[in-house]
Amino acid sequence: MKAVKFAVIVGASALVLAACGSKPTTSSSSSTSGAAGGSATTSSSKAFTACMVLDTGGVDDRSFNQSSYAGLTTAATANPAIKPSYVSSNSQNDYAPNLTAEVNKGCSTIIAVGGLMGDAVKAAAAANPNQHFAEVDASSSGANVYGMEYNTAQGGFLGGYLAAGMTKTGKVGTWGGLNIPPVTIYMDGFYEGVQYYNRTKGKNVQVLGWNESNQKGGTFSQSFTDQNKGKTISAAQVQQGADIVFPVAGGAGLGAGAVAQSSGGKVMVIWVDTDGCESAAQYCPYFLTSVTKGITDSVDKYVTAAASGAFPTGNYIGTLQNGGTGLAPFHTFDSKVPATLKSELDQVKADIISGKITITSPSQPK
Repeated sequence: MKAVKFAVIVGASALVLAACGSKPTTSSSSSTSGAAGGSATTSSSKAFTACMVLDTGGVDDRSFNQSSYAGLTTAATANPAIKPSYVSSNSQNDYAPNLTAEVNKGCSTIIAVGGLMGDAVKAAAAANPNQHFAEVDASSSGANVYGMEYNTAQGGFLGGYLAAGMTKTGKVGTWGGLNIPPVTIYMDGFYEGVQYYNRTKGKNVQVLGWNESNQKGGTFSQSFTDQNKGKTISAAQVQQGADIVFPVAGGAGLGAGAVAQSSGGKVMVIWVDTDGCESAAQYCPYFLTSVTKGITDSVDKYVTAAASGAFPTGNYIGTLQNGGTGLAPFHTFDSKVPATLKSELDQVKADIISGKITITSPSQPK
């Protein structure tokens, strides 16, 4: 993947912002026009209203909504001038009205959470060129929109390699919330990681629920909130022989945790987005690890920059190299993961970063 380069404007006081060492391009203005001709001053001595429009699932979804708002509150804790707020979306029909309502409030910046909001953000940004926007899980769609994307195929590759090395049945499963790139990029990486393990080890670990060569196929719950559906899908994969399940479905993935819990330790789960042992601690004993997405850090840095008057523009892409994706600690499984497998994971990570290992997921951000 090509590295993303950013330039920092004069007047930003040499502020280093982008996650894990990357620098976002910033505008030179110290204030931005708000809604209906109003203005939102970004001076550190005045309030900076950072408004967030969440996707479905609520602010405590144990996944991308929760991670995004955590980034906003982290920035506000460090800088009391930042005043955070959020509005939830109950369905995709709420995206445009919620964005419009936040524009009309005169927010200093509006952060949209989720790639499904892309069209609504693009339209709102075009209609309000003086309003600053940012979007999680989407690329920039305008000069006034900062895109935050994450190449979680890289982290997912490590998760797949780990699962292939830990399975006792020779079968692992994955399933998603919806068949959209922010979901399938994880599943692609997981699938590729298993195939790489098979090639290098002469094994034949099978992946249930997804085959990267068929981007229109796969198993999906059609929901990021329906835990019962997640439980049904996970149980079906376990019945087919999977002893490790990788759900990419937000809160619906908690159904996999319930299945693992009821298995009496025979089934493990690899969580996504956040460290599951922190966001869904009740299932920590069954989480082998989590494939993380650095949403909290990138949102924090965006809002901190914007509040200083140096609004980031363009795109940020989180990678293994800059810490925008990766594996969480093994927690209760740390002693059960062989030292040789841990060493192999370190080498695979290094080889992905160096380009020796090429990931082919079509959902990777450019």
